[in-house]
Amino acid sequence: MIILGFDPGIAIVGFGVIKKEGNQVRPLQYGSIQTKAGLDTGIRLKQVYDAAKEIIATYQPEAVSIEKLYFNKNVTTAFTVGQARGVLMLAAVEAGLPVFEYTPLQVKQAIVGYGRAEKRQIQEMVKMYLNLKEIPKPDDVADALAIAICHAHSAKMTFLLNKGKTI
Repeated sequence: MIILGFDPGIAIVGFGVIKKEGNQVRPLQYGSIQTKAGLDTGIRLKQVYDAAKEIIATYQPEAVSIEKLYFNKNVTTAFTVGQARGVLMLAAVEAGLPVFEYTPLQVKQAIVGYGRAEKRQIQEMVKMYLNLKEIPKPDDVADALAIAICHAHSAKMTFLLNKGKTI
C-alpha cells in the first residue's frame, strides 16, 4: 500500500510518500511544497493544489492521510491552513483517493506511543522508523511522514477489526 501524508499549511506543506509491505514501511519520497509570502492567497492555494496533483500523479498513492485542523490561537493562520487542507483534500478526492484525517494526538500516539510527545521525539521516531540518515527538514516534512505512518498503523488496525474484510 502506498500512502501519501500531508502536513497542511499555506507557506509550507510537508508531504511524505511511504510504501507499506507487510510490517515494513519505507519512504518513497518526501519534501515540501512552498509558496512565497506576499502572493495573493488564491494564487498560493492554486500552487499547493497543482503541486499536490503532481505528487499524486507521480506516486499513485492508494490513500491520503492529512492532519486534522486543531484550534489555533491565530485565527488568520487557522483559516489559511484550513483552506490549504481543503485544496489538498480536493486534489485527493478528484484522483479518486480516500482521505483519512488524524489529530496531532493520534499521530503522536501512533509514532511515539504517547499523546503528549514533543516534536523532537516524533522527528527522531520518524527517522528511526524509516531508517533515515537524518531528520527530514523542514519540520513539516517529518510531520507529513509521521501522518503517513500513523495511517499505516491505523489501516492495519481497521483491517484487523474488520477481520480482514477491508482496509
